[in-house]
Amino acid sequence: MRFPLALSAKIAGHIVKHKLKRTPKFAMVLQLEPLHTCNLTCTGCGRIREYSTSLKDMMSLEDCLASAQECDAPMVSICGGEPLIYPKIEECIDGILKQGRIVYVCTNGMFMRKKMKDYLASIYNAELEPTLTKLVEEKLISEKDVETIRKGKNDGRPTIRPSKWMYWNVHVDGLEYTHDLIVEREGVFKECVEAIKMAKILGYQVATNTTVYKETEVKEIEQMFEFFSSLEVDGHTISPGYDYDAAKKDMVKRLGKQPEDFFLTRAMTRAKFKDIQKWGERFTIFGTPVYQEFLAGKRELTCTAWAIPTRNIRGWKAPCYLMTDGHYPSYQEMLREVKWEKYGVHDGVARDHRCENCMVHCGYDPSGALGTNYQRGDNWKNFRYNFGAKPKPYYEGRNVNAFNGVSIGKGHLAEAKAAINSPRAAMNGAQSVFQRREEPHDHKEGGSCGSGDTAQRDELLSKIAANKKAE
Repeated sequence: MRFPLALSAKIAGHIVKHKLKRTPKFAMVLQLEPLHTCNLTCTGCGRIREYSTSLKDMMSLEDCLASAQECDAPMVSICGGEPLIYPKIEECIDGILKQGRIVYVCTNGMFMRKKMKDYLASIYNAELEPTLTKLVEEKLISEKDVETIRKGKNDGRPTIRPSKWMYWNVHVDGLEYTHDLIVEREGVFKECVEAIKMAKILGYQVATNTTVYKETEVKEIEQMFEFFSSLEVDGHTISPGYDYDAAKKDMVKRLGKQPEDFFLTRAMTRAKFKDIQKWGERFTIFGTPVYQEFLAGKRELTCTAWAIPTRNIRGWKAPCYLMTDGHYPSYQEMLREVKWEKYGVHDGVARDHRCENCMVHCGYDPSGALGTNYQRGDNWKNFRYNFGAKPKPYYEGRNVNAFNGVSIGKGHLAEAKAAINSPRAAMNGAQSVFQRREEPHDHKEGGSCGSGDTAQRDELLSKIAANKKAE
C-alpha cells in the first residue's frame, strides 16, 4: 500500500463520513503555518515576502492545536516558513498526533538532523550504541554528537519521534545543481540527502515534496525519483510551479526576473507531466490517479481549495494557499463568507484571472479524491491506486549522478568563486571586496545557512557581468 493501512483507512473513513452526512464542504488536509520565518530564500516562494511585516510573529501552541481541532482534517501539514524554527514544534507535533491525526512536517531539511539527535538523546541507552556506530560510519553524525547523545535529554519536552502517523516531508526540487540554485544556497541538497538517510536508519517515514518549474528538465524529475527511491523514501508529492501574486512580485522586485520565464502555464504543465502516470506506476507518488490525469491534460477538474485550508498567524487564509483575498477568524466563517464560485477554472475558462495557470496539488488533488467532475470508474481507480501494492525501491537509482553541483565543483557559485580567485579579479579589488563574505559553511546543523541573504551571490555575479563587458 502507498500509505500504511491505518492512514489510508482514516482518510477514506473521513470522506465517507462526510459524504453520508452530505456535508457540502469539509477539510481534508490542514496547512498549518505557525510562523513565516525561514532560513532560506527559495526562488518561486513568495511566503516570506507576502508576510514580510510579520516574520517575527508566531501562532501560539494553543492556537495551532485548536486550529487542527476546529477544521477536523484527518491530516495536518505543518509548513511555513521553516516549521523546525518554531520554538514549540515538538509540542505542536506531539499535540496533533495525540488528537489522532496524521502529521506531515514540511521542511527544507536543514534542521532535521539536529531534531533527530535530540530524539536519540532522549532515548539513549547502551542498546543504541550499534545505531550510533552506524550513523558515525555513514558520516551522518560526529563523535562529538555521540558524546552529547550519551549525556541524555531530561528537559521534560517531547521530541520528534518515529511514528506511523508522521512523515518528514522534505522539500527537494531536483538534483543537486538545480535544487541548490532554486533554494539559493549551495550545500542544501547534500544536507537533505544526509538527513533523509539518517531518518531512514532511525525508522522515520520520509516523503519528498517537489515543485516543477519551466526550466526543470523532465528527465531530471525522473532521475530524482529514481535516486530517492534507491534511498527507500516512502513517497513523493509533486506539483507544478504556479505564478501566484506574491511569488511574481518577489521575482520582479528582488531578482529582476520575469515570472513567465520561470513559472509554468497550463499548457506547459501538461507537457511536463505527460508521463506522470508512468511515474506513478514506478514510484510511490502520493495523491490520486485522477489528479495525475488532470496534470497530464487527459481531463478537467474543478478546484476544491476549501478542502486544504491554510491557517497562519493572521487567521484562515482565503481563498487558497497561494492567493490571499482575506483572513478569517474561523474555518466555518471562511467557508460561509468566501464566494467560492468566483475562483478556479470551469470548462476551461478562468473565473479569476489569477487562477488561469493554476493546477497545483493543494487545489486539485482533493478534487480527485472527493469526486468533483466524477467519471465512471474513478472511485475504483483511486481505491486500487492507494490500497494497491507499493512500488518497490529502485536501487539502480544509486547510479544517478545526483551530486552534480557544488559537490563536484560545479555549483551555481563556481564561476563567481573562480572570478574572485583569479589574478585579474585580485587586481580589480574583487577579492578584498567579496572574500570577507566567503566564510566556511558548516551544513551539518543547518545553522550557517540560516541568513537567507543572497547578496553574496548577486554581487559576485554582477561583478562577473561587469568584467565580461569590460573585456
